[in-house]
Amino acid sequence: MTAFAPGSAMRTAQLRTAQLRTARLALAAAAALSTAACGAPDRLRNIGQQPALSAISNPQTQSGYRPVSMPMPEPVPVSHNPNSLWRNGSRAFFRDQRAQRVGDIMTIKVKITDQANLSNETNRTRANTEGFGAANMFGLENGIRRGGADPANLLTLNSQSGSDGKGTINRSEQLVTNVAAVVTQILPNGNLVLEGKQEIRVNFEVRELIVAGIVRPEDIESDNTIDSAKIAHARIGYGGRGQITDVQQPRYGQQALDVLLPW
Repeated sequence: MTAFAPGSAMRTAQLRTAQLRTARLALAAAAALSTAACGAPDRLRNIGQQPALSAISNPQTQSGYRPVSMPMPEPVPVSHNPNSLWRNGSRAFFRDQRAQRVGDIMTIKVKITDQANLSNETNRTRANTEGFGAANMFGLENGIRRGGADPANLLTLNSQSGSDGKGTINRSEQLVTNVAAVVTQILPNGNLVLEGKQEIRVNFEVRELIVAGIVRPEDIESDNTIDSAKIAHARIGYGGRGQITDVQQPRYGQQALDVLLPW
């Protein structure tokens, strides 16, 4: 006959509880890692390697590419004059080397110098007082007096509200550089759709400059350059990727908590 040892059974139960708790923590940690570090395998494979540059590709073959569609004026028919060197609709008498066809390259002079200083202050105060009384009310005021109330001041309402708001914006941005862009599309009115991307790798950091937009051929300079201020629907992006950018970014867990936590 085996003797019952309550202390041994209690220790066994505590051990099983600790094992279950450890297993649950391990599963939760594994789930968090699998959810947050989706790109961890690629980053592990690139340890000690320089960031790879993107391959030059046709923008029309990229996913999500859509031709630009803008409101266009009515087309003007072209008429040819015999024995004349001038062609109707031509923008120049002699042909130049400025970009004018799909695939041509031109240089965009990016110069962004923005500075904004805004200061707003709003003060508002409002106070209201309402009073109601009946000094003589067909003799009923005597009963009101016996009840301990003043008939001349039966009801008084007071309200007061105030607000004080201040806002200040001080911003200064500057970006000066040049980037070559390719004509990817010609609109029916002759305007050119440009797209350019530049990648520069220094050690383990890649700097990217992306420029896109719509320009008029008349705004292109004689040296085949154009100012970024003359680009319509301009999309200019300047950033980087690599070890320095990765260190500057919050961890995946911190970003997830910033999104989920309400405070």
